[in-house]
Amino acid sequence: MYQRILVPLDGSALAECVLPHLDTLAKGCAVKEVDFVRVVEPFYVPLVSEGGPVFSDKEAQQIEARNRAEAEKYLKNVVSKIKYDGVKTQWQVLQAGRPADAIADYATKNGADLILIATHGRSGISRWMWGSVADQVLRSACMPVMLVRAPGRVPGIAK
Repeated sequence: MYQRILVPLDGSALAECVLPHLDTLAKGCAVKEVDFVRVVEPFYVPLVSEGGPVFSDKEAQQIEARNRAEAEKYLKNVVSKIKYDGVKTQWQVLQAGRPADAIADYATKNGADLILIATHGRSGISRWMWGSVADQVLRSACMPVMLVRAPGRVPGIAK
């Protein structure tokens, strides 16, 4: 049914709650490929503070390089633990301003049949302040999206 699954991760244990679901899908649906992605947002340098520039261009580039390296290390570690017979696994760090757009674009360009993503289960003011990447992916993707509710979240609709 699903030939290629996209699994966006943000580096948190909570996001990894999708991995048991991936295991079931990969073994039961004749999946051929699994792509793991992590989005690294660009480091935006404040223009100036009272004492002048907060970061030099070189420092900003070093911060971006460090963030990218940490994302690569994380994805390599996750992928190294996952082995399915006949399933190709790969990873990609995406640099983008809006994670949901980057995930949906990657899925479309790379022929994903399914996006498997965790929802952090935020509600109320926290959801309003931080938003929901999973919800935005659900609304912008052109293929099925399977949302996995994070463990320990209370059922119901936020008011």
